[in-house]
Amino acid sequence: MRLQSHWDETYAGDSASFREHGCAGEVWFVTEVMSVVASWTRNLCMGISQGCIPNLSDCKSESGEQVEKDLARWRVLDVGTGNSLLLQELAKQGFSDLTGIDYSEGAISLAQNLADHDRYTSINFLVDDILETKLERQFQLVMDKGTLDAIRSHPDGPIKWIMYWDSISRLVITTCKSAKDELVQEVDDFNQRRLGSSQDPPKDYPPFEFLELFSI
Repeated sequence: MRLQSHWDETYAGDSASFREHGCAGEVWFVTEVMSVVASWTRNLCMGISQGCIPNLSDCKSESGEQVEKDLARWRVLDVGTGNSLLLQELAKQGFSDLTGIDYSEGAISLAQNLADHDRYTSINFLVDDILETKLERQFQLVMDKGTLDAIRSHPDGPIKWIMYWDSISRLVITTCKSAKDELVQEVDDFNQRRLGSSQDPPKDYPPFEFLELFSI
């Protein structure tokens, strides 16, 4: 796992490149994949709003106005947002309550500059570490496009893993290191740890459920 100093240096370089050449920096999983992830996330949220999860194919098509209202209710958090281009893709899909966090001040500075440049002025940005978050607001959806992959390779991986799952709610993970079975096992392990010796999950913390996997 790369240290925070590495990311500060990386995003400082990306910020300089943006100022001089208009380059946004690295795009995780390439632009086409990011667009597919955003579109799939939109369909997932619409399915949840309509109550037709896990059978997304059962969802009814809604008017543009209704879709806009449904998506506007979703509070979305992007952890390890980096240059925030994923949030811009989500904004294109109709999401409007968007927040990006990163523990690198350089990343947040670049993300804010890019959002301002591309006129995504409603996206909120905060310097924050998801493992020691100071966020008080709750979010209905958390986006992860590599943060969990990085946490797994941390020297204190098992501890960081617990801290990670404790801090999130409904989650969309984009990963290049995990197979479905591994993610399902992580969800099961977390549920068992939270449940402990009790057979009834706490009402305020319903168990995680693996809904769907799509591959690109």
